[in-house]
Amino acid sequence: MTNDSLTKFNEILTASIADGSFVKLSLGNYQGNDRELKNLYVKKVRIKRVDMLSFNYRYKTRDIFKNHEIEDGVSLVLNLLSNDFKICTLFTIAKEVVIEHNKKGIIGIRERALNVKLEPNLAHNKEKKRIIKPSGNAYLQALKITDAEGNVFKNAQDKYKQINQYIEILSSLIKELPEGTIQNVVDMGSGKGYLTFALYDYLHQQLGLKAKVTGVEFREDMVSLCNDIAKQANFEQLGFVQGTIEDYAVPTINLLIALHACDTATDDAIYKGIQAGAELIVVAPCCHKQIRREIEKHKVKNDVSFLTKYGIFLERQAEMVTDGLRALILEYYGYKTKVFEFISDAHTPKNVLVVGVKKSQKSGIGSLMSKEQKEILTKIKDTKAYFGIGYHHLERLLGLDIPS
Repeated sequence: MTNDSLTKFNEILTASIADGSFVKLSLGNYQGNDRELKNLYVKKVRIKRVDMLSFNYRYKTRDIFKNHEIEDGVSLVLNLLSNDFKICTLFTIAKEVVIEHNKKGIIGIRERALNVKLEPNLAHNKEKKRIIKPSGNAYLQALKITDAEGNVFKNAQDKYKQINQYIEILSSLIKELPEGTIQNVVDMGSGKGYLTFALYDYLHQQLGLKAKVTGVEFREDMVSLCNDIAKQANFEQLGFVQGTIEDYAVPTINLLIALHACDTATDDAIYKGIQAGAELIVVAPCCHKQIRREIEKHKVKNDVSFLTKYGIFLERQAEMVTDGLRALILEYYGYKTKVFEFISDAHTPKNVLVVGVKKSQKSGIGSLMSKEQKEILTKIKDTKAYFGIGYHHLERLLGLDIPS
């Protein structure tokens, strides 16, 4: 009986939501007017401490989500089941309930017990697993990322996600290195130390390494703040020193990081890494003024001149040429390079990472030039001539001074 089956299903659905045993339901075999709609999935969520039903409309090429108050959501499910969808499967903690239209249009209902007990999930959005956990980390509280209970502040959500993405990228790069490689880490231009603290946390607490980590920062107040936080967190192998990247005395470095070091400060950082023979160099360049000034100064006519008459294209060209030359120079000194773009979050800008992984201990400053190195120097020379570049700052620091 059609009405009896719908009434019984309504009672089961309403009761399961009320007693907390509702897990999810799905509607299928859509016979409505929207040709793109395929299925509908419903789950219970908690939004701002209020229980609601979340509807996921599954189309051919997209998903649409809508949230409804419980009573309205139940009514909508029954209405859609009566008219547009011909089958609905409800899962509670202990059983499965199926209500379906047969070929004659009669609605039937059947139930069966589940062998495995299901668990409801009231999370509004599926939480992504984060390498750096928000709770139990005193430094995150001191940096005003979390409160005392480990809850991430609303205005710090983007920063927290950004930290995790950087650590996720670094973790994959570190795993490429031989075991025991990472002993000395330097973060050039460490700023407030968000990444420096997180990286120390990851290396020591999760990988069990005893690496020494140093943050280099020009602003003395930032250095004092970060050293105080390191003491509070009992991070004994973490320290911050005041000074410029250019003036930093190079000890043994296995991992060098420089995120958003402006213009030629990125070159200074790469130079220090090459000079120290770092096994891994990771930089996120910021500003590319030096090469842009070179291009504007010489105004060489080439195949892309019709584009670079526009300032925005010239700026983008300067970025690509600068970082491309940096990658070539790293390759000259025995590094396998990667250059890739990533977007930390919807509210943060795009970033380009230039990564160098040491592949040879024989090549470096002062080593004999190989055939491959000669080819790289030719590429650098030709690139400079094509774009009208008199010199690249990193090239000059390393004493290459390749004439264009």
